[in-house]
Amino acid sequence: MIERIDDLPEGVLGFRAGGMLTRDEYREMLAPIYDTLERGEKLDIYFELVGHFHLDAGAAWEDLKAAGSVGLKHRSSWHRMALVTDRDWIRHAVAIVGPLEPGELRVFARDENDQARAWISS
Repeated sequence: MIERIDDLPEGVLGFRAGGMLTRDEYREMLAPIYDTLERGEKLDIYFELVGHFHLDAGAAWEDLKAAGSVGLKHRSSWHRMALVTDRDWIRHAVAIVGPLEPGELRVFARDENDQARAWISS
């Protein structure tokens, strides 16, 4: 499941995901990201992970493809990403790969939701 979060400032894309994320949901999430990048705008994303989160095989494939098309082709367009999660494995993974990610990536705990929104909006 993925849903848009609309109560964020202009220019910040927001998503909330939990449970199994399907290929179609992943593509739906990527559409506004691609639109922003194709307009040449900087990309700021607020992303909340709730409960158990995982990708089905189709979504995992889309994620791998997006890493090349979005992550590499538009590397300089990534500005900030606020990731809100209480999953330790995600926090550890971000600590390892975060420095390789384009732009600035910060991880916030679920109870730091307000701080994450403030940071991505600044």
